[in-house]
Amino acid sequence: MSTRKYCKRSRSSRASTCVPAKAPFPTNGELLRRAILWAFGKDIFARLPRHGNTSWEFTHLVSLVILWVWSDQAKLTAAFVEARGLSRALFGQIALHSYQGMMEALVNHSGRIFPILWEHLQHLMEQVAPAHWRVGKWLPLACDGSRFSTPRTLENERAFGLKNFGQGRMTKSRQKWKNKKRRSKPLQAATKPQIWLTLILHMGLKMPWCWKSGAASDSERAHLGALLETQKFPKNTLFCADAGFTGYELWNLILQKGHQFLIRVGSNVHLLSKLSTCRTKNGLVYLWPKVVASRKQPPLVLRLIKLESAEGTMFLITSVLNERELSNSMAEKLYRLRWGIELQFRSVKQTFGCRKLRSRTPGNALVELEWALAGLWLIQLLAVKEQIIMEGTPQRSSVALALHAVRTTMRAWSERVSREQTLAHQLRNAVQDNYERHSSKCARYSPNYKDKPTRSGPKIRLASETQKHAYKRLLYTT
Repeated sequence: MSTRKYCKRSRSSRASTCVPAKAPFPTNGELLRRAILWAFGKDIFARLPRHGNTSWEFTHLVSLVILWVWSDQAKLTAAFVEARGLSRALFGQIALHSYQGMMEALVNHSGRIFPILWEHLQHLMEQVAPAHWRVGKWLPLACDGSRFSTPRTLENERAFGLKNFGQGRMTKSRQKWKNKKRRSKPLQAATKPQIWLTLILHMGLKMPWCWKSGAASDSERAHLGALLETQKFPKNTLFCADAGFTGYELWNLILQKGHQFLIRVGSNVHLLSKLSTCRTKNGLVYLWPKVVASRKQPPLVLRLIKLESAEGTMFLITSVLNERELSNSMAEKLYRLRWGIELQFRSVKQTFGCRKLRSRTPGNALVELEWALAGLWLIQLLAVKEQIIMEGTPQRSSVALALHAVRTTMRAWSERVSREQTLAHQLRNAVQDNYERHSSKCARYSPNYKDKPTRSGPKIRLASETQKHAYKRLLYTT
């Protein structure tokens, strides 16, 4: 009997040494840690100098902030408490132990962190989806602006409010109108303090590229001009925008920086035709305002594209004169891709919950908005990374489902998951529905807004003899 027991014991011991034990399933926290380290594992902020009394690293600070903006807590302080606990559990350290300390660090250092962070995430975008990096030869970037509300505190009103609201000529004279109905119409309510954000979006990947924020009275054209001066864009970059980004100064700046543009225009743009006596192709027009001509600056030679569709007629202006480099069909395709920036604003405001910010001071409000953009950008990048493996496309990626997958993983960070429940598997399934719609998505009670975009074309007139002679003299002098 003892011999049999010994044999059974020896067999079981031999079996235990020969058959390797199955590795336990990873926890959600471990998967979340791998995802963050994939994005910020390298010391990309090594060249950033730190103050001598600073004990934290920039990489640790960014990881803490990303967990903070990913949290779904209603209060910013509660979100920080959750992020602090996750940072300790995932990385074994905490960059800063107080919410006030984190916000102070972000206000002081975000201006230096973001240019490096933008460049790093752009590089990851190209690595993840090289097939969608360019459309033809062009790197397509869409530009647009939108406003984000802030709490109506005294400091926010001073920084982001419209100082001259209600002082216009029409507002002052309304009480003297003879029409009683119009005179009794209530004045427009005072606008809340708002942040104006100008975003540049990569249209092929539907992800941010860079941005600039300011007060509600700022100009999106001025923001784009500032980004052109401070940021470096790759070769053959094509900026695509709507009718708000017009003007000789902006278009000339884009060309001076070595880039091209494709912009929708309306009746607010005045162009010249047949300025040169040389034989030109159809669609060639010139932008030469009188103020620019008086300064003896050359006109901009452009190409006007007229597109007919079921919605109506649309007019586009491009600086690409060669149709082989940018055909009319390619221009139409690129401009339709520009609609992705409107969806990005909807994702930030509605899906990510940043329609109204929660910070009560101007510096904190700007930090909250910009780091929310960075956090959502990283979620989109992680989702596209997994979907490209399964031969998906960035155009079908769902921001809402990807955000739900990340927040579900955060809430159950200590639980072990099977292969079908991992973060990567959830991100691969975060795609839009593919069924064919047979009706409009607009609600039946949706109002018929009258301020629809104009479909009228630019005003084009023949160049006068005086303008032709001035153009000749300018060509000979240059």
